[in-house]
Amino acid sequence: MYVGIDNGGNSNNVTVLDRHGRYLVEHMLEVPSRVLEGPDVAVAAMVAAFRLGLEHAGAARAGVLSSRGSTNFSAEHWRGFDIRGALEEALGLPVVYTNDGNAAALYAHHSRFGPLASERSSVSAIVGTGLGGGVIEAGRIIAGASGMAGELGHVHIPMDGLLEADQPFPTCNCGFAGDVESVASLTGIENNLLPYWLSRYPDHELAQVDVRTAAKRVRGLAERHDPLAMAIFRQQATALGRLFTIAANFLDPDAFFVGGGVVETAPEFRDGFIDDVRTSTTLRVEQLRTTEFALVPDLDMAGARGAALAAMTQFR
Repeated sequence: MYVGIDNGGNSNNVTVLDRHGRYLVEHMLEVPSRVLEGPDVAVAAMVAAFRLGLEHAGAARAGVLSSRGSTNFSAEHWRGFDIRGALEEALGLPVVYTNDGNAAALYAHHSRFGPLASERSSVSAIVGTGLGGGVIEAGRIIAGASGMAGELGHVHIPMDGLLEADQPFPTCNCGFAGDVESVASLTGIENNLLPYWLSRYPDHELAQVDVRTAAKRVRGLAERHDPLAMAIFRQQATALGRLFTIAANFLDPDAFFVGGGVVETAPEFRDGFIDDVRTSTTLRVEQLRTTEFALVPDLDMAGARGAALAAMTQFR
């Protein structure tokens, strides 16, 4: 058995994979992640998620999670914390660690290519609170020397033609300015895009609520073709297209995947968003004939399922 835990800012989503590659959890199975309460409480919450997954699957204690990765929580007590070692000690089992973007990317890759996964490459962008992602080569996660490969959100992209003439240059919580996450993320909407577009639409309904609440409502309004919301998501799609253009020139993958809340929407809006990403991606003639654009499947469960896949790959 392999247990995958998607450790998020609010909740832990858990799944269980058997040795034949069958998922034994068919729906969202969550417990609070409690990461804001510090490492000790958060690790105990992951242990609770682990036990919940095994209980649901009717399995005994077993498992491996992932290999190397990064914890980038803003709270000081998380900095440099050995999350893998702490969970390994708490469980009394070997643990490997990968970030949620890499895990979702791995799941998308294997779901799309199946038996051919080991012969294909892909790049995934996961749009959520931040902008996660992953690079898969020959069916395996590219981790890099320090486990930081695939941090696509902090790749700098050209802003000319993406921003309006009077629009402030977007900044990211990481300290960068003009990276992908500063535009294509919920945080990017809250900090950069929405304040500007509300200045263009001062009588908009979102101007009546605080910016954090308003940012979370933008997606629903875009599904109803609200002009302000559509302008925001056009900028996000353009940002992802420019990211994929950069990736196409140094990775030349078989496929690009988009996942996260931005595509957990009504089919008409979701398909239009993917089309905008594709249109904003500049590919060479040869690449146009071979490169696919697709959604990350099973969006809510992709991180946990990818973590279990990473565990199975590492263990084997």
